[in-house]
Amino acid sequence: MRKNEQTMGILAGAFAYVLWGILPIYWKLGKEVPAIEILAYRIIWSFVFMIFLIVAIRKSKEVLTEMKAIFKQPKTTLLITLAAILVTANWFIFIFTVNSGHVTEASLGYYINPLVNVLIATVFLKERLNVAEIIAVIFAFIGVLILTYHEGGVPWAALAMAVTFSLYGLIKKFVPVSTWTGLTLETLIITPFALIYLLFFAKHFFMSFPFQTDLVMVGAGIVTAIPLLLFATAAKRISYTMVGFLQYIGPTLMLILGVLLFKESFDSMQFTAFAFIWAGIIVFTVSHIYISAKLKQLQKSAEAEQAK
Repeated sequence: MRKNEQTMGILAGAFAYVLWGILPIYWKLGKEVPAIEILAYRIIWSFVFMIFLIVAIRKSKEVLTEMKAIFKQPKTTLLITLAAILVTANWFIFIFTVNSGHVTEASLGYYINPLVNVLIATVFLKERLNVAEIIAVIFAFIGVLILTYHEGGVPWAALAMAVTFSLYGLIKKFVPVSTWTGLTLETLIITPFALIYLLFFAKHFFMSFPFQTDLVMVGAGIVTAIPLLLFATAAKRISYTMVGFLQYIGPTLMLILGVLLFKESFDSMQFTAFAFIWAGIIVFTVSHIYISAKLKQLQKSAEAEQAK
């Protein structure tokens, strides 16, 4: 049974990252819609889809009870609001970057995300970096410096995506809330603003595009919610190390799409920059696998001693 659960977790995680990796193709379907409007539709229809799912699987009572408990705690409510703002900013930067023809830069954001997580943990959680993590961060920093020199400017979109998502993850670490309630609350908080924008300030009135484009906007909610729910399923069934392996599926697919499908430039200097970042990722991942294996060995030794 445990093996089946692990297999399910790996499949769910892999599918989640594959969906995130090919998401640029979906946003390109609505490229005639301004990025800020796509974002608004993504928020609104994600909320609608979550409500539909919660009712369909009969979790409405459980979610409502959890929401009421959260709203009674001002600090938790504030943190979830901040999380909602951060994930909204992350979604906007991603959509804008992809539809501006910079899918490779979007992939960079997700490649460096784990290393930004480490830096944020040192700043906010006062965690100390081990030697491998320091080397990994240095490699990534060199890669970003090369790209900055090559592009004539800092890759702000990639860095902003990595930082917003890392801070979002940090908040989620401190707010123990179920996946269903978390995503529903985050979209609920931003939905009124998204609706006001589309009704009164947007260039195009609410759902006034050709039918095919309107369908793409409605589908934005589905393509947002499903990978997040799959990821949550995976996170409960597989180890953090395995999640670490799987997370590179997304940016790798994005990079392939950017270069091969969307014909974005990827010259030797860009390759060199990415090579440094990949080297950092390899050092980071291998060190975490080693640490995880060592901890398991120590745990087994301790259990064997107790058995005696």
